[in-house]
Amino acid sequence: MRVMHMKRAHTTRTAAATAVTALGALLLTSCGAGNAAVPETQAAGGKRKFDDSPQQHRVRGHKDAKLAAQVPAKIRKRGTLAVGSSTDGSPPLNFYASDDRTPIGVETDIATLVADNLGLKARIEPSSWENLFVGLDSGKLDAGFSNITVTEERKQKYDFATYREDQVSFETRKGGGLGRVRGPADLAGKRVAVSSGTNQEKILTDWSARNRKAGRKPIDIRYFQRSSDYYLALQSGRIDAYLGPNPNVAYHVATSGQTRSVGTLSGGGGSVQGKIAATTKKDNGLVKALHGALNKAIEDGSYAKVLKRWDLSTESVPRSEINPPGLPAAS
Repeated sequence: MRVMHMKRAHTTRTAAATAVTALGALLLTSCGAGNAAVPETQAAGGKRKFDDSPQQHRVRGHKDAKLAAQVPAKIRKRGTLAVGSSTDGSPPLNFYASDDRTPIGVETDIATLVADNLGLKARIEPSSWENLFVGLDSGKLDAGFSNITVTEERKQKYDFATYREDQVSFETRKGGGLGRVRGPADLAGKRVAVSSGTNQEKILTDWSARNRKAGRKPIDIRYFQRSSDYYLALQSGRIDAYLGPNPNVAYHVATSGQTRSVGTLSGGGGSVQGKIAATTKKDNGLVKALHGALNKAIEDGSYAKVLKRWDLSTESVPRSEINPPGLPAAS
């Protein structure tokens, strides 16, 4: 996620589904689609259903012998890629299927595609956000595919191979009166929800300070750690907008039919374009293989199909990079 520190707001699929059912919002029923490139269908009222069945019919890759030879011998001999995945996140990143036990989402799809290209079987290891990094540090996990942003602080301990842009979006209810958000002035005096410890929070606090300096009202920042809570607050009018990861916002807008996105920007604010990356322990010899497998998927079109099936094509990158400039360390 777009966190400044190794800290994350968690949302269980069950909690989110319960709150959303009360709102008549998210429709997470299985579509049973057989076409891996198009698993979603259009529902009544303009709402979209995504495939949340355990079967998934994922886009798959094919072993590339040269890339497979770059995999460290220990992993190659084992034949599996142990992937850390924080499955208590919100759709469409990492979450559980309709059986409440099968990990699914765009991150799981990309991890599976990478493993295929390396001639390995992806072994998805659900964990909390904090334990994901513990697993990488200990070597229990080979890689993390969990919406992890490249930061300068993290680059001291981990190697990265990028595969998505890190974007955040503002979400408001339909008919709520909040217009397009382009900068701090558009949110002066507005009630905006955010999760604490995230880059989104830093963006809002910076914007609020700029409003004060310009003689405008500051932003009234409200804190919610669970997406189900901000859904309720948004629909009841207790907040004017929510700033969160673009994938979560886009998914909720598409499936609820009750909200709209009114602005998207880099997860790094104005400092740098954030990048989401496959993450592995520094100097363990795996990052080059991950990088090559991602670029193979980009070149053969399978990567684009994965993003399309989760409606995240706007976050695509033209190529994977190893350890690019990351978000600056917190001051």
